[in-house]
Amino acid sequence: MPGVLVVGAVNVDLVVTAARLPGPGETVVGSTVERHGGGKGANAAVAAARAGARVRPVGAVGDDDFGRGALAGLRAEGVTVGDVAVRPEVATGWR
Repeated sequence: MPGVLVVGAVNVDLVVTAARLPGPGETVVGSTVERHGGGKGANAAVAAARAGARVRPVGAVGDDDFGRGALAGLRAEGVTVGDVAVRPEVATGWR
């Protein structure tokens, strides 16, 4: 089985569902909020794992709920996350 090393961002995407898009300067109320794994590095790692590769991403997340959720999502996809640093001094997705 081939191995893949992915260097890139591990983030969390927040998706808000609304009845319509807002106009310029307008605020609309969303009905639901969902969290999804994201970041180009994480997305590439998941794609490679789904294709059957052994995958190790290199990156960092914050020591926060988003970071823990992102790592759990990667693990659930069969991605080895031992090389993703958990940084207590930053928030996940910040830089």
